[in-house]
Amino acid sequence: MSETAGRTTPDSHEQPRTAPHRVAVLALPGVPPFELGIPSRVFGCVEDPEGRPLYEVTICTADGAPVLSDAGFTVQPAAGPEALAAADTVVLPPTHAMPELGQGGPLPPEVAGAIAGIRPGTRLVSICTGSYVLAAAGLLDGRPATTHWNLAPEFRRAYPRVKVDEDVLFVDDGDVLTSAGVAAGVDLCLHMIRRDHGAAAANRAARMCVVPPWRDGGQAQFIDRPVPEPTLASTTSTRAWALEHLAEPLTLARLAEHARMSLRSFTRRFRDEVGMTPVQWLTASASQPSL
Repeated sequence: MSETAGRTTPDSHEQPRTAPHRVAVLALPGVPPFELGIPSRVFGCVEDPEGRPLYEVTICTADGAPVLSDAGFTVQPAAGPEALAAADTVVLPPTHAMPELGQGGPLPPEVAGAIAGIRPGTRLVSICTGSYVLAAAGLLDGRPATTHWNLAPEFRRAYPRVKVDEDVLFVDDGDVLTSAGVAAGVDLCLHMIRRDHGAAAANRAARMCVVPPWRDGGQAQFIDRPVPEPTLASTTSTRAWALEHLAEPLTLARLAEHARMSLRSFTRRFRDEVGMTPVQWLTASASQPSL
């Protein structure tokens, strides 16, 4: 600090501190503790160069009262629905206590009211079947989204206006993001950190959580499918080769040639093995610096 004409002024090199990004996590009755804790654990690892937190995570409930988790213990929230109204990002973990949502039924009035109080422009995020809550509120109509692969058929029947993709780990549709089952919530939180503060910050958070900063593939690799015959060609060696040549122009034709497959066979085999197209995989791989 320096003094000018009797006043104390900030030095020119000091930068004003930006307030932490406010994340509200809505705990509903029947919430699984693992998914509930993901935002606090992952976002809590992110700090600025001075060691100050860049996210402020608050666990809240629709009415401010405690809720019973699906593990049998009570979750005592730090706030009520006012936290949703003040948040920059709202995260909706799943609930195992609202089976009516699986049939397209309405949200409980207190939950619908709390969600209605969220400010326009707030980033909305669901983890696993928290997507049912967003869909029941009409917030996924006409939008791409994902959910746990095992419940995708039910989800489609209940919410036909949602464009469901059960093959991916998460879907980023700008201000609305949805993740696949359970641990895919970690992938989505790291993605948001990467989007907010860059790859280096996301990589640091991943190291603190002892998880990979980016997982190849999608839910397709976890869906129960017939095991391919060992004699069938694989894209594994071509993917390893591509990672060593990311600085070069890598066309689909060049990848197929390396794998000694036709374009059609290579694309189909790649999607079956990785859960995304070759172009999507290359784009994701090229954007991830090594740790």
